[in-house]
Amino acid sequence: MPPRFPPERDRDVFRDALAMSIGICIVGVSFGALATSAGLPWWIPVAMSFLTFAATSQFAMLAVVMAGGGVLAGLAAGVLVHLRHIPYGLAVGNLYWDKWWTRFLGTFMLIDQSTAFALAAGDDRRRAKAAYWITTSIMFVAWNVGTVVGVLAGGFIPDPNVFGLDAAFPALLLALVMPALKDRDTFIAALVGAALAAATAPFLPTGIPVLLALLGLLATWPRRKPKEDAA
Repeated sequence: MPPRFPPERDRDVFRDALAMSIGICIVGVSFGALATSAGLPWWIPVAMSFLTFAATSQFAMLAVVMAGGGVLAGLAAGVLVHLRHIPYGLAVGNLYWDKWWTRFLGTFMLIDQSTAFALAAGDDRRRAKAAYWITTSIMFVAWNVGTVVGVLAGGFIPDPNVFGLDAAFPALLLALVMPALKDRDTFIAALVGAALAAATAPFLPTGIPVLLALLGLLATWPRRKPKEDAA
């Protein structure tokens, strides 16, 4: 009997990733529609999704540019958001660090969802590796299909704000951030960063307050513990 895809042991991963891809596809539609309605040529959002495969970074750049910020500020925002992939790679890089082409492809396909699914597999390396590649492959297809649909629909939507598509980016970031806010240091850093961005937004060019918000990380700087009194 020929082998089935996906294997029985990985079907739950495939099912969960497929369910999550519906949401990713919808966010991709939002990105494509927003980019097109903002006046970008159709090929720019399509190329961004295919060549970068970084939803939050793409939204970050688009949000800064649409708000009147320069291209450099938009690129800086996108790159800074994408820096979170450095610890991701350290956590799951061993799953694809086999050959030169898997290093390249695995690094390119690294996203929040594939990292989460791989880590959820625990110490089972085979299952973690399968979870990584199954999840990231499904998400890649969903994100790019969504972007194309959004680009096609964007030409018929004069104002995406009417459909609430402008809320897609903050909603996506909020969904990513909320679980991490359970940690006290992370919550303090986010609170300080948000306060800095809100305080400087009326006075600084668009995009700069977002970059200044990174100073909130200083609130989590390791503090020296007081020495215990000698017994």
